Amino acid sequence: MKEAANVFVRKKILHASGNTKQFDPAMLEGKSIRSFKSWGKHFLICFPSFTLRIHFLLFGSYLINERKDKTPRLSLQFKHGEINFYACALRMLEEPLDDLYDWAADVMSDQWDPAQALQKLKDNPDMLVCDALLDQSIFSGSGNIIKNEVLFRTHIHPQSLVGKLPAVKRRQLVDEVVRYSFDFLAWKREFTLRKHWQAHTKKTCPRDGAPLQKAYLGKTKRRTFYCDVCQKLYV
Repeated sequence: MKEAANVFVRKKILHASGNTKQFDPAMLEGKSIRSFKSWGKHFLICFPSFTLRIHFLLFGSYLINERKDKTPRLSLQFKHGEINFYACALRMLEEPLDDLYDWAADVMSDQWDPAQALQKLKDNPDMLVCDALLDQSIFSGSGNIIKNEVLFRTHIHPQSLVGKLPAVKRRQLVDEVVRYSFDFLAWKREFTLRKHWQAHTKKTCPRDGAPLQKAYLGKTKRRTFYCDVCQKLYV
C-alpha cells in the first residue's frame, strides 16, 4: 500500500470524510502529506506536525481511486485521486515516530535487526512458538498466514516452546520469517499468494501425505494448520 500511495506524497488533501469517531476528518483538509511509512500492520500518514496511524486489524482494507458500496472509515480526496480506508482503527499521534516505534523489529524494514529478535526469543523461553511469531514486538508484520507457513517450512510444531528450540532452529525461524515475508509480498503483487500456500488452509501435507491438523492454538487462539508427522515438537 505504501508503494501505491506514494503518488499522494506532497499532495494536498482537498476533502476528507468518513465515519471515524476519533477525530473530525475535516481537520485534514488543506494539509499536505509529507510521507507514508509502515510498521507491521500500521500504516502511517505523516504530516509536518502529527501522524495519522491506520491499523488494519484483522479485516481492514483500502482502495485507491475506487470505493466500496459503504461508508469508509476515512476517505481522503486529492486533486487527482483518492484513498479510502475501511474496517480499520485510526489514531492521531503527536509524538516523534522514533519514540513510538521499534523499527528494528519490523521484518521488512531496512533497520530490521535479527540479533535483537533472537535475544527477544531467548528472553521468552516459556512462550509457544506460534505465539512468538504473532508477537509484534518481536516480529512486527508477521501474521497468521506467515506463522503457519514459516513453521511448516522450518519443520517446527506450533506448540513447541521457544526455550526448547535448538539455537540453529531459532536462527532458522528468524531468517525464514523475513524470507517468507518478502515472498509473500512478491506473490501478492502477482496475485498468486494462495497458490503458494503449503500448510495454511490445506488438508494434506505436501511433504508426507499425512492429514494436516487444524486447531486454534496459543494465547490468541488463531487458526493453525500443521503436520504432526514432519513438524517436530520441542518441549
